[in-house]
Amino acid sequence: MTAYAIGNLHPEPRLDEEVFAYMERIQATLDPFGGRFLVHGAPEREVREGSWPGAVVVIGFPTYDDARDWYESEAYQALIPLRTRHMSGDILLVDGVPEGYDPAATAARLRSLS
Repeated sequence: MTAYAIGNLHPEPRLDEEVFAYMERIQATLDPFGGRFLVHGAPEREVREGSWPGAVVVIGFPTYDDARDWYESEAYQALIPLRTRHMSGDILLVDGVPEGYDPAATAARLRSLS
């Protein structure tokens, strides 16, 4: 089942050279885990509810274990400071839903538990 690394990043007004180096090197850390960018920065976006004060990043992985293994890999851990020294943000790993997922069935299951 597909999993995702999702980031809400808050870049400084001017991107530092280290951030450019991070961007240039990140794909090589994703490749061994089947990771690929689905959204990177999203210059065109509409916030319809709440607020989203940052740049959107979504990376897809074949499995949740692949996403976790990528994040914890030595190669990616070495890159993290290049980004975090110059921008704050939130990063999370989430598992996707299986094909044919039915939210009504989930509601019924949750209703039976309450």
